[in-house]
Amino acid sequence: MTKPFFSLIKEDNHSKARIGEISTKHGKIETPVFMPVGTRGSVKAMTHQQLIDLNAQIILGNTYHLFLRPGQDIVDQAGGLHKFIGWDRPLLTDSGGFQVFSLTDLNKITEEGVFFQSHIDGSKIFLGPKESMSMQRSLGSDIVMCFDECPPYPVEKQKLEDAVERTIRWAKQCREYPLQEHQALFGIVQGGDDLSMRHYCAEKLCELGFEGYAIGGLSVGEPSHIMYETLEMVDSALPAEKPRYLMGVGTPQDIIQAVKRGVDMFDCVLPTRAARRGTAYTWQGKIQIKAGRYKNDFSPFDPELQSYASKFSKAYIRHLLNVDEMTGSTLVSIQNVAFYLDFMRQLRESIQEGTFPEFCEKVSKVYPT
Repeated sequence: MTKPFFSLIKEDNHSKARIGEISTKHGKIETPVFMPVGTRGSVKAMTHQQLIDLNAQIILGNTYHLFLRPGQDIVDQAGGLHKFIGWDRPLLTDSGGFQVFSLTDLNKITEEGVFFQSHIDGSKIFLGPKESMSMQRSLGSDIVMCFDECPPYPVEKQKLEDAVERTIRWAKQCREYPLQEHQALFGIVQGGDDLSMRHYCAEKLCELGFEGYAIGGLSVGEPSHIMYETLEMVDSALPAEKPRYLMGVGTPQDIIQAVKRGVDMFDCVLPTRAARRGTAYTWQGKIQIKAGRYKNDFSPFDPELQSYASKFSKAYIRHLLNVDEMTGSTLVSIQNVAFYLDFMRQLRESIQEGTFPEFCEKVSKVYPT
């Protein structure tokens, strides 16, 4: 089995939007694609069968969290993450590098990697490029991410430059590590809001020849216009024949704007996290389903979707959430993931049919920000 490869199918006439296909050992992925986040090997509040029923093409797992629990030994004994969690479709694993950013109070960055204080029990652990690649080799994911350093926003110029140089050095070590034959490795472009550093990082990563490229360190507090300017620049610096992955983004509008700038892959915890807080994404807009105005609203959750959750009324789902029934979180999670996957399906179809500008206008009316 050869490594996953990207085939460009069609480009939009009005923007840099495009549709393509990534072939992997565990199936093909139509792009642009949204990947539900299964941090610990499970998308929160959902079963794999529910994801399959919604035609989720690929899910994402996190190396840092799986490294802590269940641990590499258990994954090895199980024969990899696919077998351990019972998922036979494509998998992508993040490297654990984002935790350098998100758990900054619990870590110490060195040239070799990062010393963490476990957020679970306070124990000391170490994760560097080689450890991340070793764990991801054991996980057997189809798409593997380089270990990187994600700087905060804003950040001092010297610290940003140090993070970029370290990301490039770590990427070289990741590139040299022997993965399984079917695994593809993506480099991660860092550089904060400094366009020259972004270009430099992209240039150096392209010299290493990865199967795909991710854009990290965005949606970490910067204004939207900075994200879009960064994507414009990075798009021009990355090879058109390789997939581009914008990590941790995001809202429907951010996805639209990123696709316009040539991005192919997305992930975000937003759909399931919002669901647990009672926020639903529908084709009628975002709904705070726990609000009192839905107490006697017996209309379908989302009449434009055919998911299991759409069979139930707003009043019923509000009731479940307000009495803390777990089924409520599950149904809103199904609704939100169903919306995101249907949104991406319609987006791909609009590029194929030459109606992408009209689709963007439709989405912007419902989700302007």
